[in-house]
Amino acid sequence: MKHVSLLLAIVVAFAIGFVVRGSLDGSSRAAPRPAGPAQRPPRPTEDPKAVYRVPLEDSPVKGAADALVTIVESSDFECPFCKRVTPTLRQLEEAYRGKVRFAFKHNPLPFHAHALPAALAAEEARAEGGDAKFWAMHDALFAAPALDDAAIEKAAQEAGVDVAKVRDAIKTGKYKDRIERDQRLVQSVGAPATPSFFVNGRKLAGAQPYEAFKVLVDEELAKAQALVSTGTPPAQVYARIQERAATAPVYLPGSPAPQQPGAQPQPPPPAAPPPQVYREVKLRADDPARGPADAKLTVVLFSDFQCPFCSRVEPSLKQLEEAFPGQVRIVWKNQPLPMHPNARPAALAAEAAREQGKFWPMHDKLFADQQALGDAAYARYAKELGLDAKRFQAALTAKKAEARVAEDQAQAQQVGANGTPTMFFNCRQVVGARPFQDLRAVAEEEIKKATALTGGKRDPAIYEKACKANLAAAPAAPVPAALGAAAPLAPGALPIRADDPVRGSASAPVTIVLFSDFQCPFCARLEPTLQKVEQEYGGKVRVVWKHQPLPFHPNAMPAAEAAEAAREQGKFWQMHDLLFASQRELSPDLYDRAARELGLDLRKFQDATRSGRLKGRIQEDQQIAARIGAQATPTMFVNGEKIEGAVPFETVKAVIDRKLAAR
Repeated sequence: MKHVSLLLAIVVAFAIGFVVRGSLDGSSRAAPRPAGPAQRPPRPTEDPKAVYRVPLEDSPVKGAADALVTIVESSDFECPFCKRVTPTLRQLEEAYRGKVRFAFKHNPLPFHAHALPAALAAEEARAEGGDAKFWAMHDALFAAPALDDAAIEKAAQEAGVDVAKVRDAIKTGKYKDRIERDQRLVQSVGAPATPSFFVNGRKLAGAQPYEAFKVLVDEELAKAQALVSTGTPPAQVYARIQERAATAPVYLPGSPAPQQPGAQPQPPPPAAPPPQVYREVKLRADDPARGPADAKLTVVLFSDFQCPFCSRVEPSLKQLEEAFPGQVRIVWKNQPLPMHPNARPAALAAEAAREQGKFWPMHDKLFADQQALGDAAYARYAKELGLDAKRFQAALTAKKAEARVAEDQAQAQQVGANGTPTMFFNCRQVVGARPFQDLRAVAEEEIKKATALTGGKRDPAIYEKACKANLAAAPAAPVPAALGAAAPLAPGALPIRADDPVRGSASAPVTIVLFSDFQCPFCARLEPTLQKVEQEYGGKVRVVWKHQPLPFHPNAMPAAEAAEAAREQGKFWQMHDLLFASQRELSPDLYDRAARELGLDLRKFQDATRSGRLKGRIQEDQQIAARIGAQATPTMFVNGEKIEGAVPFETVKAVIDRKLAAR
């Protein structure tokens, strides 16, 4: 029994270490289930009266320029809920004619394969015929029964747009930068889901009924009329309101500390990995470094300026430098995670400051207020630091450091630094926002070993020597799972039911078994990759779904039950698409609305989801996942070969091609 307990403890510790290692390859790690009832921290309560800064800039606008209320729509042309709210917006336009105008911000969700092409087509329409042509295309796209390439081209014809130019815009991604700018904006103010609306800056999320809009419009109309009565020209009302608007989510006083915008609820920081995990981490000559080059201990830090855990580890690192003066060097590596929309722009700002010798001062300012990250903040920090403003802005505009950041990210993947923060103490891996005491213990061990190597003398090559000694003494570290190095499962180790949800032919030579979670953001990001796989390989590949709702995602199990209830009525994949489309809104109300939209027998659906009888089937999938090591989501098995995380298409393609060639 002692051996069993020890093994269990190791497995649990390993699972804990994977929880928050959201990654470049997108893996979301599962935490162990707590022994008692799960105690989820209370959610922060957003201030319903908060006004957000949503500048119109060059967005398409419909309505009078002197309208007193501006409604900004953040939407996705493939989102069913965005489509459903369109009649409500027309009703508002009629009821408040001359008093309300509308603006549009793009937010094509990554798991809607045709959302980005449709957005590009709408922008091409605007390029050809201005705002009027954009709105004609907008209406035609939402009127399409289903959105695909043919529907987009038909919408272009109906709107009088050049179809050949639409095809070219989609092929080249002509307006992608502008669309991504819209996405960064709405995500920064806490509106990653679609549809989202801003009524004179006040947020209204979801496909709300007319009455919900009317309440806000009436309130804002009264405020705007008060401004006009004190001398503000009607055409300047929106600009005046925006002057003091918030640039990040605003929470009520006393509300719990918020998560980063768009992030899923964060579990506790991960435990450090076993001390025998070492990786060779090479340095550039111009990597941002703090401390002497011949320091006995070099800590290479892979970090993200928007990551709350990265911010939390900074004081521990400073304490480490103070505890071992002259013996510690900190080296920075960029690892902006995809779930953090402001992380990459912040990394580019830090790199632009590095070119002018001010990386660390910019680093400190970026971490000082993570909620303020944005273009205005970067420009302000550059001025405060005395940087050449034109040179700084030119570097940002040209994304001059993009290749350098990508190089850091590629290195992070190679060495297994998939989550942030990940540190390497003389090539020894330490994961997570560890307290100072933990870091000190590792530092003491590594400094002692380095001292023995040099006899206590200063040595400019000590980092390379210490890493080499550590790597030689440690057992070979496993290759990250996302690289596809794990041994394939034995035949029969992964059972597939006759009625498991499947896309593709039963005779396909390659089967992808996917363990996924409807609340996992990385699972959502994998969906376009799988869609591309099906398009590229046709009948050669089938995809089989298995449930793996993670315990720290409170809505994952209920969503899985909703999908199973839809499967019983032959609509699993349709429900699957709706759940991922509305990941931020998962709730019983959403499941019922989706069931009605799909034409399901609502009473039968509700009986299935409320009875709890579907949990047994879902738990069977979870037991299989535990047995074969699919603890993280998403995890795929391609003819038995494991791939972990929201990996790009090329990663999956390499494995599929190898499996097909081996037949």
